Amino acid sequence: MRKLYILTSLIMLVCIGCEWSLTKGDDAFGSLSVERYDRIESLYLTTGDYSALQQMNIAYPQQTRTLIEDVLRIGQVNDPEINVKFLQFFQDSTLQSLVAAVELEYADMSDINASLTEAFSRLKEMIPSLKAPLVYSQIGSLDQSIIVGDGMLAISLDKYLGEAYSLYLREDYGYTASQRKQMTRQMIVPDCIGFYLMSLYPMPSDHEPTQIERDMHVGKVQWVVNRAMNKRVFRSPYIKLVAKYMNENKNVSVDMLLNKHDYADMR
Repeated sequence: MRKLYILTSLIMLVCIGCEWSLTKGDDAFGSLSVERYDRIESLYLTTGDYSALQQMNIAYPQQTRTLIEDVLRIGQVNDPEINVKFLQFFQDSTLQSLVAAVELEYADMSDINASLTEAFSRLKEMIPSLKAPLVYSQIGSLDQSIIVGDGMLAISLDKYLGEAYSLYLREDYGYTASQRKQMTRQMIVPDCIGFYLMSLYPMPSDHEPTQIERDMHVGKVQWVVNRAMNKRVFRSPYIKLVAKYMNENKNVSVDMLLNKHDYADMR
């Protein structure tokens, strides 16, 4: 059974193909590059190229299923008419302009690849048991930013076109200025790390978390993200509480911190 974490940057604010080569045994990750599923998707959506559709279904069956069923929610991937529905869904002029904007903005993702490699390598040092996700890019319909599940991490590039992107500014989309600040190229890697950690270290399910538990949990994740990025991407009072706790408890590992759900000694 698939377990997907479909998330947006707003979650991180409010509460809060890739190819890995392993070197030095299982102790370190090698270089990381994002699998450009979005390019094949774009080719089909703009030209109706049948070979592109075949490649989506044969080479990327899981990615295509997730996109159609969980992101766009336009039907089941085994529906005989799903290919037509998929193509027709993106014939809207707004979505066509979105596809074009993504392919223009992300013609080159070498900077993202380098940043992902560095950040996940630092994360591996902090959490030695960490397993590498398969990372790929896609084009959605302005719904989710990052999707994590089944060992994969999908980046919806349509949610990272910059705070001044024209569609984000339209009143009918309702994005606030603070939301738009998170919809930038620079937020892709922090969001990937944050949402991946949230999937590995979820909130406890044995009770309804209080607001302080939610805030502290996100604060922990964001503190780790800042360390993995080697800069202060996120700032909040809860991150400061986590930093103070970790400075005073050198014996606590990052894994122990993320598994901790009793915050009485962190306030």
